[in-house]
Amino acid sequence: MNYIFSAIFLYFFLGFLLYIFQRRIVFNKSGHPGAPKDYNLDNTEEVYIKTEDNLKLLSWYHKGNNSLPLLVYFHGNSFHIGDRAYRIQRYIEKNWSVLLVSWRGFGGNEGNPTEKNLYKDAEAVLKWIKNNTEFKFKELVIYGESLGSGAAVEMGTKYEFLSIVLEAPFTSINDIAKKRYKIFPTKYLVKDKFDNFSKIDKITSPLLIISGKKDEIVPHEHSIKLYDKAKVIKKSVFIDEAIHNNLYDFGIEKDVIGFNLKLWK
Repeated sequence: MNYIFSAIFLYFFLGFLLYIFQRRIVFNKSGHPGAPKDYNLDNTEEVYIKTEDNLKLLSWYHKGNNSLPLLVYFHGNSFHIGDRAYRIQRYIEKNWSVLLVSWRGFGGNEGNPTEKNLYKDAEAVLKWIKNNTEFKFKELVIYGESLGSGAAVEMGTKYEFLSIVLEAPFTSINDIAKKRYKIFPTKYLVKDKFDNFSKIDKITSPLLIISGKKDEIVPHEHSIKLYDKAKVIKKSVFIDEAIHNNLYDFGIEKDVIGFNLKLWK
């Protein structure tokens, strides 16, 4: 009998810890990335994007050729924007403009990341672009990497862009948690839903989904489900040998650029 009570206590205790600390798992906050020059990003400046709740988001902006799109990069749940420098470098080398956004709580930014707050940050980014650049929304490529796919999809339900690119996206945080923590009723425990699946058929911009079939973090089937449900012009790039974080080893920037140039003016 004592074993039964101990097991019940342990179950509820672990469930309580999971509920309390879940945002440390979903949002693995990071320190200051340094300066763009530390990553050999030429002609890339630090900008600070003000949110509606008066936070300033450190981001990096490169102004490229006016006749090419602006790629707006929403990063994933770990590391800082410096760790994405080698990725955006590939677009910069092709004369694209790039805005690499750092969420609140990441890259030394103040504030606490939550689903609601990331949407605030994304809205602030679009406002900054409208007020500080010549780019129209129809000239933007909204790029969502993993966790960033949640903000990209949410913005896609509200605005029309040149395209939305989702790298290793998920159907929802609950779907990931449900598979990872099978013994717990995650549906009732997850605070930040990021329910991409319920929204993907509401976006109005062309869609490119990129995923590795051996993704060990977000199962590849999430990308398949999102792609199948989307109703817009769409393309998938599913790479047999790729995992979650090595998609650029397979040159996916060529797919991003090619897809968007076909849509461009």
